[in-house]
Amino acid sequence: MTRGLKGAVEYAAAYVLLKCFGSMPRNVAYAAAEIVAWTGFHLARRQRRAGLQNLRMAMPQLTDAERIRILRGSFRNLGRLLVEFSHFPQLNKTNISSYVVYDGFENYSESVRRGKGVIFLTAHFGAWELSSFSHSIYGHPMKFVVRETDNPRVERLISRYRGLGGNSPIRRKNASRELLKALHNNETVGILVDQNTTRDEGAFVDFFGIPAATTTSVARLALRTGAAVIPGLLIWDERTGTHRLRFDPPLDLIDTGDRTRDIIENTQMFNCVLESYVRKYPDQWLWIHRRWKTRPEGAPSLYG
Repeated sequence: MTRGLKGAVEYAAAYVLLKCFGSMPRNVAYAAAEIVAWTGFHLARRQRRAGLQNLRMAMPQLTDAERIRILRGSFRNLGRLLVEFSHFPQLNKTNISSYVVYDGFENYSESVRRGKGVIFLTAHFGAWELSSFSHSIYGHPMKFVVRETDNPRVERLISRYRGLGGNSPIRRKNASRELLKALHNNETVGILVDQNTTRDEGAFVDFFGIPAATTTSVARLALRTGAAVIPGLLIWDERTGTHRLRFDPPLDLIDTGDRTRDIIENTQMFNCVLESYVRKYPDQWLWIHRRWKTRPEGAPSLYG
């Protein structure tokens, strides 16, 4: 009963939050999100400590004040994500360009014409849920890998919003087979590669100069299928108040025939690409995630 009550409360909170923010005009919702972000920064002590530790390790040259400024911005970014996600039901082909504009769409369209599928190399960056959603509203539905929440009712609610534009989530436990099938059909898939993983599921490659357990799924899929790997990230433009959906040119994959080495080298390249974006827009990345939690055998924990 306790677990059931907890699940019901979580669902009710998520439902009310989405409906409440979704009913607000955007300018009001953004103002409310600023309050939520400010509150979260001060109350989420564990996440704040993790974020500051990450920044100390990744950007040791910064002052404490600079790190706090970036972390505050990261919380603000989560507030923007809440606003955008809650407004998904209101987005359509006639108004999407008022909120999201393409940058480098030709890199995507040319890769589709190659006929071997497209993998978006992406991260928890900007209002990341809006990146794939806006792409679908523009007329390009895709598939993406998701890690399900522990609450089935909340998961169904989130999935309903994510699928409003025609996108299809792929459950992480069934991902390999479905991803291969999609790429063989010249479909587009999105994979978030910036989260910590286990030693069994990933490889240690540097991220900000620190060995980080990183999924090798993108490298494995691309080398096996010949799919194009395109860095795709949603960047918030404070000046215009819009999001820019940036698609880089396809990455030149390393393919020497030594599959194990190629997977490691390509995964390292992917981390370097993401790191360059985080360095350029540090307040738009999810610093509160314990990215370096998994450590090489025998190495001490980096988090207290």
